[in-house]
Amino acid sequence: MAEAVRVLIADDQALLRGSFRVLIDSTPGMEAIGEAGDGARAVELARELRPDVVLMDLRMPVMDGIAATREICSDETLTGVRVLALTMFDMDEYVYPALQAGASGFMLKDASPSDLVAGIRVIATGEGVLAPTVTRRLIAAFSHEEPARPAPRLVGLTKREQEVLVLIANGLSNAEIAQHLVISLPTVKTHVSSLLTKLSARDRAQLVIIAYESGLAERGMPG
Repeated sequence: MAEAVRVLIADDQALLRGSFRVLIDSTPGMEAIGEAGDGARAVELARELRPDVVLMDLRMPVMDGIAATREICSDETLTGVRVLALTMFDMDEYVYPALQAGASGFMLKDASPSDLVAGIRVIATGEGVLAPTVTRRLIAAFSHEEPARPAPRLVGLTKREQEVLVLIANGLSNAEIAQHLVISLPTVKTHVSSLLTKLSARDRAQLVIIAYESGLAERGMPG
């Protein structure tokens, strides 16, 4: 039997934390292992409990969710911990910095219980970005605040890897990329794995960030 997905809940509202805990603990193959009411406590518990996923509210006292995400994702002893950012608005100005800080994706707090559970499972597998089209729209809206960093970071990529990166930034799944480029699914997975290694990215969410910040995604979908 597979081990349960271990979830740490970080939110400054006790009622929400309790609701999330009930949902997680009542879901087969999932367990809530701790709660934090502020970002500093979330970082402390992440280091102590080593959860698979941290549900991270972005607006919290003491230390906000962005700073807490950065602390967790930059800690080399917590490489297996994934952060799923929680926000009230899909265009929240906090979300893009949270993805930059290392969050593997985000969900709205009013998501349905089934969607939240599915999201936690996706993040736990290391797949990264959730609701990619929404994430892409949000990144496009806020990435103009960052200067494009073209060539240097992308210099080692093959033409095909750059094509795959653009498609990832456009929200396509591996299966959709395979169909678009007329290549096999295992080949796509190989390219994605290579991109993660070459670009030192934790997951697909970070690949999307890199694609936009480098200016590559602005070239649009390859033909």
